[in-house]
Amino acid sequence: METVLNVLLIRFGIIAAIVVVVGLAGFALIVSLRRRGKGERVREGAATLAKTAARAMDRRGARGMRGRVGGEVVRQAARWLDEDPGRKRSGR
Repeated sequence: METVLNVLLIRFGIIAAIVVVVGLAGFALIVSLRRRGKGERVREGAATLAKTAARAMDRRGARGMRGRVGGEVVRQAARWLDEDPGRKRSGR
């Protein structure tokens, strides 16, 4: 029994470490893109991707509770990326 718990604890530690490393890498990427002035272009790409995912989930029907929640999250993300009032818009 103790061996099983040790294996589970080690597995949890490895998964937690991977999540932390991926989060730090994503944060570093975002900071790097903002410093180079390419943050707006990435944001527009993410908005397009979120809209496409929302349309695909709507088309598929998104059965079950997990699908409905995921579809709503994607739609809200697309709306937020598209209509953020705090960012500067070029050409306006």
